[in-house]
Amino acid sequence: MILITLALFLISCTVLVVSGGYLVKLIIRIASYLKLSEFTVAFIIMAFFTSIPELFVGISSALRGNPALSLANVIGSNIVDVTLIIGIAALLGRGIKIKNQFIKKDSLLMFLIALVPLALLIADQTLSRIDGVILVAIFVMYMGYLIKERRKLKKPVVADNQKNIAIPISLFIVCLSILFLSANFVVEYALQLSLELLLPPLVIGLFLVAIGTSLPELIFETRAVLAKKGDLAVGDAMGSIVCNSTLVLGMTAIISPITASLFTFLTSAIAMVIVTFLFMMLVRSKKGLSVMGSVLLILLYILFILFESYFKSRIV
Repeated sequence: MILITLALFLISCTVLVVSGGYLVKLIIRIASYLKLSEFTVAFIIMAFFTSIPELFVGISSALRGNPALSLANVIGSNIVDVTLIIGIAALLGRGIKIKNQFIKKDSLLMFLIALVPLALLIADQTLSRIDGVILVAIFVMYMGYLIKERRKLKKPVVADNQKNIAIPISLFIVCLSILFLSANFVVEYALQLSLELLLPPLVIGLFLVAIGTSLPELIFETRAVLAKKGDLAVGDAMGSIVCNSTLVLGMTAIISPITASLFTFLTSAIAMVIVTFLFMMLVRSKKGLSVMGSVLLILLYILFILFESYFKSRIV
């Protein structure tokens, strides 16, 4: 039974990878036709779309009366995004040189926003519906800020000769549907696999579900780096962190308040703060995400997995 579930999980991952690859090509073509800037594509469009699996998990977990799973998923996804995902993408591209000053400036804002839900949780160990409204409001304000700032950018996505926008939009909708359907199957089979392996929900959210819902980011960022568009990859990573920390947790808390023991999430929350801070410092550095920096991020994720596995096994 475990082998069948594992096979279905891997098949779902494969479908997600293929559909994600086509999705990236289509969004670039559509952005070119609409004369959108590359950074609008990365920060607003793709960052939101690649965070929808986390949003679905949050809403689903809230409706099932287990919203803490969403918190674990967001913490795990944020850690995966700024270590393993961006680390692999930068390593394949032999480093990412950050050229745009907006990204360097916004990295600090990203870091501060990622701390907001943790601060709200520390206050009373609950993300209430009011906290949820605050988080969603922060997301809306951040999107407004990005739109305002990106109007100053003059660099659109490379021009495309595509004249009929209906075709790429239709294909985009199809690929997007397949992407999210396959992402849902990834999560479903990961949950089923974890139950068969007798793993607790917290570990499911931090590891299996977090990796499953972060696969769209891996596809987009890797494709972007290989296409020599490293800024797009970094923009997507930063946008995903913001979306996860505000919109995803905010919507989940509005549906069902998230109550969780700070001690249970303490080590993973501290890990998220550390790796997000390190990611911000690498983005703001002159070298950007170098090969050595990429290796360091990947090693930090491996260390996080080993430490959390040991720590959680001691308290579960």
